Amino acid sequence: MATLVANRAMDINGVAAAARTHTQAVTRNYISQPRLTYSTVSGVNGPLVILDNVKFPRYAEIVHLTLPDGTKRSGQVLEVIGSKAVVQVFEGTSGIDAKKTACEFTGDILRTPVSEDMLGRVFNGSGKPIDRGPTVLAEDYLDIMGQPINPQCRIYPEEMIQTGISAIDGMNSIARGQKIPIFSAAGLPHNEIAAQICRQAGLVQKSKDVMDYSAENFAIVFAAMGVSGIERIITPRLALTTAEYLAYQCEKHVLVILTDMSSYAEALREVSAAREEVPGRRGFPGYMYTDLATIYERAGRVEGRNGSITQIPILTMPNDDITHPIPDLTGYITEGQVYVERQLHNRQIYPPINVLPSLSRLMKSAIGEGMTRKDHADVSNQLYACYAIGKDVQAMKAVVGEEALTSDDLLYLEFLQKFEKNFIAQGPYDNRTVYETLDIGWQLLRIFPKEMLKRIPQSTLAEFYPRESAVRH
Repeated sequence: MATLVANRAMDINGVAAAARTHTQAVTRNYISQPRLTYSTVSGVNGPLVILDNVKFPRYAEIVHLTLPDGTKRSGQVLEVIGSKAVVQVFEGTSGIDAKKTACEFTGDILRTPVSEDMLGRVFNGSGKPIDRGPTVLAEDYLDIMGQPINPQCRIYPEEMIQTGISAIDGMNSIARGQKIPIFSAAGLPHNEIAAQICRQAGLVQKSKDVMDYSAENFAIVFAAMGVSGIERIITPRLALTTAEYLAYQCEKHVLVILTDMSSYAEALREVSAAREEVPGRRGFPGYMYTDLATIYERAGRVEGRNGSITQIPILTMPNDDITHPIPDLTGYITEGQVYVERQLHNRQIYPPINVLPSLSRLMKSAIGEGMTRKDHADVSNQLYACYAIGKDVQAMKAVVGEEALTSDDLLYLEFLQKFEKNFIAQGPYDNRTVYETLDIGWQLLRIFPKEMLKRIPQSTLAEFYPRESAVRH
């Protein structure tokens, strides 16, 4: 009997301990703390609001502001200095009265609702639907800053995306999971080129001679940044968070086009100036490289997931200056660039892509036998060489005249004209396969005798040079 009582006493003590543990867990995880509302706005500077005497403000915390007329706005804590908090207001600070504006700290970070139902919908810079469609039922709420990807878990991009544009597919091939920007300028058709890529994008399947569109689903996320400064900063992150959900959880292949990243960088400079930070080159903040990397590096493929994110940011170079800080820093982060040139555009050549300053660093792994065609790399290298020499001959002709040119020089001039007319130029709805692009390249190279094509191996020349139209191999 004593033993039974002892066991019962031990059971009671165990139940009591378990109850205390459960109570502590409930108190810790589920009892919400009351929100505090402050009327301690000490100043307004551009898109920023400064608050004093705030208890335990946290970086990136979301703040709700109520204006004297009842209008509600949202913001995010940008900087914390003791009990002082600097808040950037998403909708702008116009009409905010420092003495009569109430600020409520939510204790949460900025999250965006994500769902497969977002496909085909139109949203503003804050992620709210503007197409008069039904409300999107969120399947999850994700941090717009995303989650860091372990570099060891990344998969090297090795599948080519066929865009239907010869200047890209033939000489600057894009791999699935690559980040490659379009360097353009004001007044050039960069948006038209991006739209053409969206319409025509498809994967070249390994060990297949035909395109397979049905096996791959492309979800296209547009992030238009012609809105207020603060929205321009969060819009790319909203789009990329949605893309990560579709790619890594829904396992879709996502193409993200960001236009225009120059507007994003200018918004970053505006906020930096309002915070009175020490400016860097041309007034841009010194941390712009790091900030741009947090956007561009959210592309790629991950082990264990079939989806991918391919990123094509568009940026307009001020005064067509490729050494400007925005394209300069972008080039250090991304894996190449597609260069849109004004001189070609002025000559009515579409798409006006100059292949010489363009580059795709991942092209070598996405082309060749078993992926596109075994002569792809050799044809690309020879086209580059002939076009570069043709440009030099054209410049020399302007100095010495056509009569002073050799017969070889005249061949390069002929190639230059036909290359821009037949290879680069194509219609906005002209969708060329990679094999058609390579055939056009061979037709142009036949302008030269075999002896002048020194960048192509003899075995490849023997197989493809005699043909009027190289067949797929």
